[in-house]
Amino acid sequence: MMPDPTAVEDGQPTGEDARKFAELFAGYRVSQSLYVMAELGIADLLRDGPRDSDDLARATEAHPPTLYRVLRFLAAYGIFEEVVPHRFALTSLGTMLRSDVRGSRRASIRMQLGEANWRPWGHLLQTVRTGETAFDLVHGMTYFERLDQHPEENVLFSQAMATATAFSDAGTAIAYDFATIGTLVDVGGSQGQLLAAILGRYPHLQGVLFDRPATISTAPALLAEAGVADRCEIVPGSFFEAVPSGRDAYILRHILHDWSDEACVAILKVCRAAVAPESRLLIIERTVASDGQTPLSVLLADMEMLVNVGGQERTRDQYSTLLAAADFRLTDAIPTGEQPPHMIYEAVPA
Repeated sequence: MMPDPTAVEDGQPTGEDARKFAELFAGYRVSQSLYVMAELGIADLLRDGPRDSDDLARATEAHPPTLYRVLRFLAAYGIFEEVVPHRFALTSLGTMLRSDVRGSRRASIRMQLGEANWRPWGHLLQTVRTGETAFDLVHGMTYFERLDQHPEENVLFSQAMATATAFSDAGTAIAYDFATIGTLVDVGGSQGQLLAAILGRYPHLQGVLFDRPATISTAPALLAEAGVADRCEIVPGSFFEAVPSGRDAYILRHILHDWSDEACVAILKVCRAAVAPESRLLIIERTVASDGQTPLSVLLADMEMLVNVGGQERTRDQYSTLLAAADFRLTDAIPTGEQPPHMIYEAVPA
């Protein structure tokens, strides 16, 4: 009888273990191949149907035989289909690389797998040994300091944030009742995509978009396209210094997870100084489960925070502690129903 290659013997890995581990080990090859496709815009070129790899190479000024090999490799992962030799079509999975689809990941891939973000991952061991942020070690500055010095990276960052949250913005607008709010401040709101979704659902609502000057530079076009520009004030500034004061509610979405506990408390204290006694503060973040059952998507985001910005995803209790340190009181935690799972933490002045 032939031995079963999947059987466990004396604690040894099975054949299936070995196959799965090989895929995990090779993950960087897949991600960097996806980066090449995103940078070259291959999926956009396949929008209207299959094309020969040599034709794609000419259109992107790539080396034909080399581009073919990468296309063939990603076809094995279901991103493309080689319909006949050297002729490729885009699959439904591959459409995530198109720049013109809702929820496109092209900008996110170009940002996260570009040289500036990619190199720090090679220093994860040093981060684990020292607790220092790998990005800072590699570049000699923080992530956001680099964005301020490289406008082209800042534009890509804003695009990535906008497309990555395309599905979740509506979920937030539906999950929370903004009916009793008159003016809403989106603190660190980037191009205004979340604020536009909320204003679109609540026609009575006035909005204030607050972020760094370079980040909000493209917001007017997005807000105008959404039909809410006339109800939204754009205010440049830093949430470490001051935010617009006396409004009804404030949103911090995907802000606190970028920062250390000390920096989070500093941001929250700035917000505390601005809010009115009846104001509400809404923190929208992924949440680490206290029972060890945290979704992989949240853990992946936590690793990105660890390596590149020095922040972390947190538990409900951790957010409650941060809020208390800034003289806020947590009053509710509302799931948004989106994927990956997010919570809206509602707080009021203590």
